Amino acid sequence: MKAKGLTKETIYNMDEQDRKFPAFAAGDTIAVSLRIKEGDKERLQVFEGDVIAIKTRGLSSSFTIRKIGANAIAVERILPYYSPLIESISFVRKGKVRRAKLYYMRDRVGKAARVKEDLSARKTRTTDAAAAKEAVKAAAKEAKESAE
Repeated sequence: MKAKGLTKETIYNMDEQDRKFPAFAAGDTIAVSLRIKEGDKERLQVFEGDVIAIKTRGLSSSFTIRKIGANAIAVERILPYYSPLIESISFVRKGKVRRAKLYYMRDRVGKAARVKEDLSARKTRTTDAAAAKEAVKAAAKEAKESAE
């Protein structure tokens, strides 16, 4: 089945690099900025939650995000990876899971409905952030010294 307005070559050559999103997997918490159109106005709305499933099917790739909303009501959204409504995706934290599909989370309530954080990934991320912060400080100090 041919996608509307796209040639076979475009579909074949389309990959994740066309969408500059960070890599994420099932169990990770991400924040997706979506374009919402209300009347003639357009705004961004952030939907933050745990990724419970990823379907990789080329142009038809999609992922499912689940969050617990107000009054402990669970909200799930299935978003196409190549949707033009997705403005950006930001990585929040890495989850420690042992499965590719986390559909069992639907049956859980309260604290049991949370995904544990993978602290080993957090340590490397914080050390990378600290190193980047030190590099920025050093560059600012060097620029200040060269200006004097």
